[in-house]
This record gives sequence, C-alpha cells and structure tokens, in this order.
Amino acid sequence: MNNLKPSIGKVEEIVFCRFIRKSGWDARLVNSSYTWVERQIVHRPKVAPWQAVVRDSLLDLGVAPFNGFTYDHVYGTKFGGTIFDRFGRRNTAAELLATADPLKLTVLVHATVQKVLFDMSGKRPKAAGVLFRDENGNLHQAFLSDSQRSEIILSCGAIGTPQMLLLSGIGPRNELEEKKISAVVHNEFVGAGMADNPMNTIFVPFKKPVEQSLIQTVGITKMGVYIEASSGFGQSNDSIQCHHGIMSAEIGQLSTLPPKQRTPEAIQAYIKRKKDIPHEAFKGGFILEKIANPISTGQLRLINTNVEDNPSVTFNYFKHPRDLQRCVDGIRMATKMVQSEHFTNFTQCDKQTTDKILNISVSANVNLVPKHTNDNKSLEQFCKDTVITIWHYHGGCHVGKVVSRDQKVLGVDRLRIVDGSVFDESPGTNPQATVMMMGRYMGLKILRDRLGKQLVFRG
Repeated sequence: MNNLKPSIGKVEEIVFCRFIRKSGWDARLVNSSYTWVERQIVHRPKVAPWQAVVRDSLLDLGVAPFNGFTYDHVYGTKFGGTIFDRFGRRNTAAELLATADPLKLTVLVHATVQKVLFDMSGKRPKAAGVLFRDENGNLHQAFLSDSQRSEIILSCGAIGTPQMLLLSGIGPRNELEEKKISAVVHNEFVGAGMADNPMNTIFVPFKKPVEQSLIQTVGITKMGVYIEASSGFGQSNDSIQCHHGIMSAEIGQLSTLPPKQRTPEAIQAYIKRKKDIPHEAFKGGFILEKIANPISTGQLRLINTNVEDNPSVTFNYFKHPRDLQRCVDGIRMATKMVQSEHFTNFTQCDKQTTDKILNISVSANVNLVPKHTNDNKSLEQFCKDTVITIWHYHGGCHVGKVVSRDQKVLGVDRLRIVDGSVFDESPGTNPQATVMMMGRYMGLKILRDRLGKQLVFRG
C-alpha cells in the first residue's frame, strides 16, 4: 500500500483535508482509524536502488522537498508504506478481522448476494434482508432481526455497489423499468459520476538485471499528477508472471475502451500487438503517471439482471481538457526522468530521444484503443492512445445524492454503504488506505452513535 495515511493538519498543503471536510467526517476519528490500520498491516519498505534513482530524478526536476519516509500526502517526493512485510508476505484487509470477536461474526466465503430485499408495507421502504446464492448455486434468503439497530451494509466496491442498488430496485426509474426490475426508490444519481484515475506509462529499458520493486517512491506534484515507478521485469524468464500487477495492466488485462467502441479492426490490432509485444518490454521498468483528481466522469448501467455479469461502465477518460493537459505535463516529466543522468547511469543505456522513448512506450502498451501514427509527435494523442487503468475506481453512490453523510442510502431505512462508491475523488496515491480507514471509522461511529456521543475511541 503506497503512502497509507494522508496527513491531517497541514490544511494549506493537503488536498485530503478538503476531502474530510466535504465528507463531514470527524478528523480526529479519521486519523486514529488510519493509525489502527497501519499498526496491523503496514510496513516500512527496504528502498530498492531503482526507487532511489527515481527519487533523485524527481528532486532534480523540482518535485521537492524530499519528505523522507512518511504516510503524509504533501507536495514533494517521498517514500511510502507497503503492505509487504520483510519476508515478502502480502498483508491484506482480511487480516484486520483478527481483532474481531469471532463469537459475533459469521463469514460466508462462497455466498454471492443477488439483491437486497425490502419491506414495502410501511410509509418508507426498509431493508429486510438479502437474497444470496451458495457455492452449489442454491438460493437462500437471510433476514435482519426486528431490532431497530439492525441494518445491511453494502461494501461491494465502486462498481459492485451501484450495480447492487440497481438490481435491488434503487436507481433511475426508466432504467429499472427497462430491465423489468420493480422500483423501490427512484434515484437518478445511482451509477452517475463514475470516475477512474487515468494512468499512462513511460517505458525504461535496462541493460542489466534489476531488483524487482513495487511502488515505493512517489512524486506529489503541484500540477495534480502523481509520478511513481515500478521495475524489475526480466530478472528471469518467468518474472513477468510473478509481478504484482502493474505489468498485467500493461499487457492489456483491462481495456479502457467501452465495449460499443471496440471495432473489429481494433480487436484484431489488439490481438496482433499482444502477440508482437517486444521482448524488451519485459526487461525494464515503467514510470507511472496518474491524474490525481480527474474532472472527467462517466456512468454505470446494467447490461442485464444477472449479478454475475459485469455492468457497462464508461469513465470518459480525458473528456475534460484539464485532465488531458495534466497527462501531457506528466508525460513530459516522465520522459525527462528517463533522459536524466540518474537514469542513464543506472540503466547503462544511452540517453534516448523523446521520439524513441514514446515509440517504445507505445509498443509496450497493449489495449483496445486504436493507435495513431503521430503518438510520438502529439503528447495529447499519446495520452489518449496509451491510457490504462490503475483500478482506482470511485463514484456511483455519491454523498448527498445517493447516501447521506453517515452513509445511509437516501429514501430507505436500514441500508448503508461503506466503500469507494461514495467518493467523488480518490484521495491519496492509493485509495485502499482510505477504504480500510473508512471501514474502521464507520464501525466506531456506528458504535458511538448507539452507545452515546460521549464515548471516546482512542484507536
């Protein structure tokens, strides 16, 4: 987990403080919730030589000061935390369950919720239970108790939660009727405002084996772009297969092109490019450039009523010109990094021309977006043609539109959402930090509301 805790306190420097205020959260409880997560699953990484090179290059380009190892999100260059311990073991959110009372917790690991069930007998709909399918495909119903404190909490993620609301009858009435779903609450904002942080990469060739490294260094720029790096593809023939995932995006596991825009020509070009991807793309590293808070947004719509089928999601990458300009600025910085003495001394490669850097980067990137011959001449076109996802989806159930400030779904009772679908921006370099904090925060807040406002939690 890169850069776990956005700092609280340096309001003039930290965008996250605005996020906290906008969400209506208690800043002290937020900070203690981050600390609770950090103590259990976050570690200080042993900085790889490649990551030190990235640091030095960023500082030379003015992404300063160097803030050392910190969870704080402040302008400049830093080393962030990791969820990999010193033995290389990955720690996950599941390990936070170790602090739970096992007598009060039942986990059905092979249960797939189909929809939320509602009691419509009163003046206002209220969640009554869920319909779920077990590992054998059998359907079951689970119901809440009669206690006023009983509620359902949806944590299906930025894509799964708006999909679940729609399947359960909460969303735009015309879309529900089109799919023959009985409307519980008409809400035109369910599935609206979907966003993803567009990422583009610049390939860095190596002439020597390099230690594989996850993202450790980050440059937090004042132009609204995060610069990070990952390396070590090619120490062995199978290194690509054991890598943590950045390269998976690079070789086209996910397409940023909506299905309706995937022409037969684009699909065939994708297949050919995937087969012809140069071997050099597996022997080097990548500078990653991510737009911090994209202005461009899209929408989520159901394809059918089968929860197992992905909905249709459009993020409209670079639709807003400001997002595109920030990408251009980030790519310019990334190419300058590759051309710096810090990089050439480390990679043992000659200084590359900008044209060559862009051309090899386009070749190493495989997605369903048709490529253009001017990718190395127009950085705007390069950004559009090589955009990929870093899986930082958010939106679809925004606060004030789909949920209240305490995350309760508007228009119904006993239903709450606790995940990134309520965010209108993705705070920090990696949203998993905030999502895990949010789980702790909302758990404490629910308890505090039940037991009395005077109750104080110290982490």
